Amino acid sequence: MTYRFRCSLAGILLVLFSVLASCGPSGGNEDQSSSEEDVDESPPAAEPAEATLAEEPAGRVVEVGNGPEGIVADPATGLVAVGLREPAELALVDGDSGEVLQSVELPEAPRHLGLAGPGGPVLVPAEAGAGSLVQVGLPEGEIVAETAVGTIPHDAASAPNGRIFVANEFSDTLSVIEDGDEVETVEAPQQPGGVAVTSDGAVGVLGVKSLTLEIFDSDTLESLGTLDAGDGPTHLVAGPDDRFYVTDTRGGSILVYEARPEPELLYSFPLPGSPYGIDMDPERGHLWVTLTAENRVVQFALEKDALRELASYPTVAEPNTVAVNTANGRVFVTGGAEGELQILDPQSG
Repeated sequence: MTYRFRCSLAGILLVLFSVLASCGPSGGNEDQSSSEEDVDESPPAAEPAEATLAEEPAGRVVEVGNGPEGIVADPATGLVAVGLREPAELALVDGDSGEVLQSVELPEAPRHLGLAGPGGPVLVPAEAGAGSLVQVGLPEGEIVAETAVGTIPHDAASAPNGRIFVANEFSDTLSVIEDGDEVETVEAPQQPGGVAVTSDGAVGVLGVKSLTLEIFDSDTLESLGTLDAGDGPTHLVAGPDDRFYVTDTRGGSILVYEARPEPELLYSFPLPGSPYGIDMDPERGHLWVTLTAENRVVQFALEKDALRELASYPTVAEPNTVAVNTANGRVFVTGGAEGELQILDPQSG
């Protein structure tokens, strides 16, 4: 009897304490609200769409390797570099024949590639555990430098002053590399998923989580300003006249910015179909954008205050990245679904 009575009394006291605590002006509720305030409620970074292949791809299609994503076309050697995964490799492809000439082993697979300049080297942000920028020389395919950077390096671009800028997606930083060494890190917009540099040395960094574009001076590293970047931006490329072009994948548009004298959004061009991969052909004044929801790539002419669509071509499945050889205008699209590379000779426009 005594044992049962004590248990009942303890239970009553426990219930009474719980009621008082829940009715009081402070206590557990305050801690709960604080933790709720710390929760990041911003939307996740936008992702490419996946669509069933409905048309035969234009041009030629060749096998290139598993999971191709990340591509650059070198106008000096005619080689096309393609990032592969499982295993992590860089395929060097003859841009004329489509033959894989060499596979370079990488510490981790990239999602994007850059080119330091005509003739290379190829800039390979090795994601995941490596956390490094690998530079692969052309045409031999030798690794000429490997530099430790931030967490999940996602994209890289070179500036006219010789500096290389690496967007570290999960450490929210921008690494500055000179002569193979990281000499500076700059705070970047949240989850920087893309970086590009204009011919005048403006560095654009795209925050795919913060939904912003921040522009820096490549010499001073000072921020020139931060602008809104739509509903779900994913990639950007630099173009003539000190401009940046951003694919707003979730918002279905191309955003066009001017970097100087003051960063400014010039206009938004509607483009349904989950625009994702993007590349510039400054020699012909053309912009190329992939539509992942439609398995297409669209060719635009650059005009002062608008984009003018020239043509649209069916692509391989999962066309997440595109590159242009500026020497001859040939276009290359990666097909992630089947490990393919599409080679397209477009109309001149």
